Amino acid sequence: MERVDRCVVLVDAGYLLGAAASLLAGEPARSRITVDHSALIQGLRERAQADTEQPLLRIYWFDGAPDRVPQPEHRRLRVMPRVTVRLGALTRSDGRWAQKGVDAAMHAELTELARNRACSDVVLVTGDGDLLPGLMSAKEHGVAVHLWAVQAADGDYNQSEDLVAEADERRVLDRAWITKAVRAKDLGGVCAPAPAPRPEIAAILSAPLPESALAASAERAAEAQAPVQAPPGRNGSAPGPAAPGPEPHPAPPPGKAVPTPKDLAGLRAPGADRGPAPAQPQHAAGATLRWSSDKGWVERPGSGPSGEPPETASLPTLAQLTSAEQRWADREEDITTVGGDPFEVGQVFARRWMERLPESGHVQKLSVMYPRVPHRIDGELLRYAARFGLLAHKDDQIDEHDRYAIRAGFWREIDVRAAESA
Repeated sequence: MERVDRCVVLVDAGYLLGAAASLLAGEPARSRITVDHSALIQGLRERAQADTEQPLLRIYWFDGAPDRVPQPEHRRLRVMPRVTVRLGALTRSDGRWAQKGVDAAMHAELTELARNRACSDVVLVTGDGDLLPGLMSAKEHGVAVHLWAVQAADGDYNQSEDLVAEADERRVLDRAWITKAVRAKDLGGVCAPAPAPRPEIAAILSAPLPESALAASAERAAEAQAPVQAPPGRNGSAPGPAAPGPEPHPAPPPGKAVPTPKDLAGLRAPGADRGPAPAQPQHAAGATLRWSSDKGWVERPGSGPSGEPPETASLPTLAQLTSAEQRWADREEDITTVGGDPFEVGQVFARRWMERLPESGHVQKLSVMYPRVPHRIDGELLRYAARFGLLAHKDDQIDEHDRYAIRAGFWREIDVRAAESA
């Protein structure tokens, strides 16, 4: 088999981005840097072709991910031309994240490319000495191995000395090269265009809370800090508010400004000792609800046992509207074109839901409920978002700001369609 004259780049993302973070931000945490992946891939491609004097076959990007679920950055990378993403596991031990299987995957790819004579030159962007056997095997198959290092913050080596000694060619990606695509967050640098303002998220975050929800939140905080004591005149049959009468509730303490779902559930099911729930005022002018659940805020006439109003109970879910063929096409679209940005995820979900609705009146019915997404649809929306790795590193919970962004994207599409059909 004749060897093909072309180059391949194998990138250990943990090494490349960790070393870049150490160089630019003073510590190896990747959360401290902002990466323009398009610029980084283009830089790797141009540098590899210039150094090897061969056309590029492919860039392999090796990284770790929890349960090997692609993160948003991996989804963006794998749809780029000539880029293949290989994922190992990412596990947490003693409060730190560690990659598992990435070195083995790089070793297997390197030896397979050399054995099949798929390229004449291999560029390795790594510092791990575990790749030494693979590097030596590639050389024995007649492949020239170029080893690239990221400039070390302390001027010392950040690669295995055995790896450095065995490589055919060595290069250093210095600070000037790295900063074309990477910036330290704490330096205020951005290497990608700033995202467009999203007033929907700001409106939801800054909206006033209903007084009843604030009161419940404050009451629960007070009960947690003080021992339970029956007030004078109480028969002791059931716990309840400490003092009757119109005395105002205390303001919620710092850090408890947003009531929990448990607080809201308590508002909907008052105990027997509390008597009937006080009448809740209708939405004040300009008021916006934070929670997108049907199980809070106010009692609604005609609500069923589940707490879902009749006007939303008739809204079908996306799963009910999607055929098997459409489900397959949706997955293909998710893999190839959806980047995984929370706002974009909400838009894609809403667009599919509206396109498959049998009645256009459903959109108008939903649009007047802003910003409260019906409970069933909201749960389906968040489950869909979880496919894109938005749960990673967050103890199986989607970050609060990401949830706002997901719902804001959903409402943006609903508003556009409602305006078109009005």
